[in-house]
Order: sequence, then C-alpha cells, then structure tokens
Amino acid sequence: MNTNSSPQKNNPLHGLTLEIILTDLVTYVGWEKMGEKIPINCFLKDPSIKSSLSFLRKTPWARKKVEVMYEFNIKRIEKGKTQ
Repeated sequence: MNTNSSPQKNNPLHGLTLEIILTDLVTYVGWEKMGEKIPINCFLKDPSIKSSLSFLRKTPWARKKVEVMYEFNIKRIEKGKTQ
C-alpha cells in the first residue's frame, strides 16, 4: 500500500469543519435560499450558525444535504473568496 497518497485527495470537503461549510454557504447563498433548498426549521425560523450546527451535528441526513449543497456551489464559493 502506498502511504504517500491521501485517501482524501478527491474529497473537496477534506479539512473543512461543518462550521466553515455552513458559514461559507450562508455568506454565498443566504439563509432564505438554504431554507428553500433544505426546508429545516434551523434555516427557516430565526436562523443562526449556533442553532444550525447543533441540529446538523445530531441529524446526519440534514448534514449530508448541507454538504451536497456546499459541493454543488464550491467553485462559486471559492471564486467569491478570492475577489
């Protein structure tokens, strides 16, 4: 087995915390659009990073949807960070 190749090299989320993913999505997409795409109360009613992190850490299916949304928007998010 080659120990030099990282098993995460094709994982765009590698090294990103859930908080970073969520913060980037809120900055790029906004709470309203996130609530439209993933209709969960922590995005729809008085949204905050803290309450969303708490819910997403306990709810694997919702976290997966957030990660998929991030992956879908990653190129635009990264482009926005460099401007």
